[in-house]
Amino acid sequence: MIVKFMVYRIADNVLTPLGATTKANYEALLAGRSALIRHASYSGRREDDFVASMFSDEQRKELIVHGLTWFESLAYHSVKEALTGCTVDVASHRTLLIVSTTKANIEYLSSNDYVRLQPAESAKRIADMLGIQTQPIVVCNACISGVAAIITAQRLLLSGFYDTAIVVGCDVVSHFVVSGFQSLKAMSPDPCRPFDIERTGLNLGEAAATIIMSKYNAQSSLCESVAMQSLSESVALHLTSPWKIVNGAIRNDAYHISSPSPKGDGCISAVNYVTDGINLQSLSVVNAHGTATMYNDQMESRAIVASGLSKVPVNSLKGYFGHTLGASGVLETIMTMHFVDEGKLPGTWGFSELGVSGRINISADPVNISRHSFVKIISGFGGCNAALYCTHLTPNLSSMVKGDLISDEYSSIANSLSIEHHVKITPSGVIIDGHEHHVATEGCDMLTEIYKEKIGSYPKFYKMDKLSQLGLVAGELLLSQENPRREPCSDRAVVLFNHSSSICVDCEYEQSIALGNDYYPSPSLFVYTLPNIVCGEIALRHGYHAETSFYIMNSKDEMMMNKVIESTFADKTLLSIVTGWVDYQDENTFEADIKLIKKIY
Repeated sequence: MIVKFMVYRIADNVLTPLGATTKANYEALLAGRSALIRHASYSGRREDDFVASMFSDEQRKELIVHGLTWFESLAYHSVKEALTGCTVDVASHRTLLIVSTTKANIEYLSSNDYVRLQPAESAKRIADMLGIQTQPIVVCNACISGVAAIITAQRLLLSGFYDTAIVVGCDVVSHFVVSGFQSLKAMSPDPCRPFDIERTGLNLGEAAATIIMSKYNAQSSLCESVAMQSLSESVALHLTSPWKIVNGAIRNDAYHISSPSPKGDGCISAVNYVTDGINLQSLSVVNAHGTATMYNDQMESRAIVASGLSKVPVNSLKGYFGHTLGASGVLETIMTMHFVDEGKLPGTWGFSELGVSGRINISADPVNISRHSFVKIISGFGGCNAALYCTHLTPNLSSMVKGDLISDEYSSIANSLSIEHHVKITPSGVIIDGHEHHVATEGCDMLTEIYKEKIGSYPKFYKMDKLSQLGLVAGELLLSQENPRREPCSDRAVVLFNHSSSICVDCEYEQSIALGNDYYPSPSLFVYTLPNIVCGEIALRHGYHAETSFYIMNSKDEMMMNKVIESTFADKTLLSIVTGWVDYQDENTFEADIKLIKKIY
């Protein structure tokens, strides 16, 4: 018998300077309150003062948890609040924690506390404090991390690997991050104005947001399913009108590492995938990324119109919370669910007059809404874009919409995959498909030698950080084994893992912001402090327009990696994935162990 499942939200929490609960934040937004205020610069220079949404000293004192960092404390509190009132067996091997972040504990870089610094180690400390037994994973996919984490959770649940996924997105404001965005000239000196003709850039924010997701057997009655999964009465109440995470997609522009495609190609592709087969008139809202930067808002407006959504109300929440980076996708998805629940959409704070060429339906005033589904869109550095389609189910829970996934299809994915080629690079040598490849040099110099031998005419290579160089040359060796070689294409993903994040270039960038007469934040280095850039570089080099995703793990856990890879093939457009481990700590400690995996029939 084929058993159909759907993934739904059973609990959530939003923790921001505006409130410690989702309800408090919702009420603050309806009242038109913004958390954006001016802050003194970290550098001590008045010209570096910035506007951001940050917790007060009093709030920090209340929220800090002994034994945890500020970042970890926020994430812990958010998950703990979300767990209140719902029965989730956190100690079960069927419960997974996914942490979405861009820089986690990056402020510890200056203290050389590398153990405290690492995102995977941080996620493990959060899990331990919560009593979660399984190894957590970190989604580090630039600004789309939160939505990408929700998509990852949905896939892993529908694949049958887990019953419950706890997704927490979190980032904090630090000198490292503020100086980086200032170096890119992306920050507004005033409160941001999404999609407005007078917009001058983004504001940053710190927050934590948690969504707890579980799967429901759509062929059982509601009561049978609740009893079967031992859920609490409060969860049963959620299920009387549950939110279903229907479909998600991640796409790459393959256009530029730090600028979006002007036409919005990646965003359009992601939106078209998640809305395929649905009535667009059923959408209540498109919650946009809406960072208030010149190019992002312009791109999004064009993508919304090109996707047939010009009449659907659009809003951005950046004027209330700022850009909360790894938290934003989770936070904004949760808040939009509650807007639709209540039938009231807050206006876009800071917006006055449309300043983009796409004629979108956006308002500074609250809007009454009555439909029961929405699309969340988001984009980020590395050329990545993501979209999520969620619907508020009717009492007839057994009615399934197009896009539902069938567990039997998932369980057979592993049997339909083939490893076509395999490349491994370490400081001591190179192995291609089990055979040693002669390289005259050792250590990181071999990367330059391989580049000269296999590429030779891609001068951007010398501008990349070492992690991206390692990934690029490993990818070149891997793909050169393919016959015929396929590029460009829209059905090949790049999904990579590591433990050290972007530690090597983080240290380089940290030197550029050491306070003193030579203080000069480097924009070129800052972009590469996002480890997912290596995926973007491979996609850009080869013209791959499908998914690019980056995960950070506590160790090279092949079983967990395989779960993520297999579930990624839930995207029905994918025929192959370039995937594996790409980790660079220093010139004597690095490893690329990647494969080309294809779907066979």
